[in-house]
Amino acid sequence: MNNIQKYRVACTLSFGDIYGQVVVWLIVIFLSLASALALMGTSRPMYALITIGLILVLSLPFLLFAFVTTLLNHIEFTEVSLATSTSTNPATSAHPAGVAAETA
Repeated sequence: MNNIQKYRVACTLSFGDIYGQVVVWLIVIFLSLASALALMGTSRPMYALITIGLILVLSLPFLLFAFVTTLLNHIEFTEVSLATSTSTNPATSAHPAGVAAETA
């Protein structure tokens, strides 16, 4: 467990990385609503509700998979060297190699 302190975790995900996925899913939702409204005018409106439910249930797992894989692809683990960690951490830079400061 002590080795986890030697790595820095950074997420480089930006909105531009998922913008296309959001646009495609919105198109799918609007097409499903359009088909449901077209079916609502027929004599059986139950088909409209089934169509909306079916499209949402089938498209949601693909959307979640796309988001999660995109997020995981943008998580970076970089190794932090001892020189870098001591210069950025004021507690360790004031006292060399874990030696406690003695006050008089």
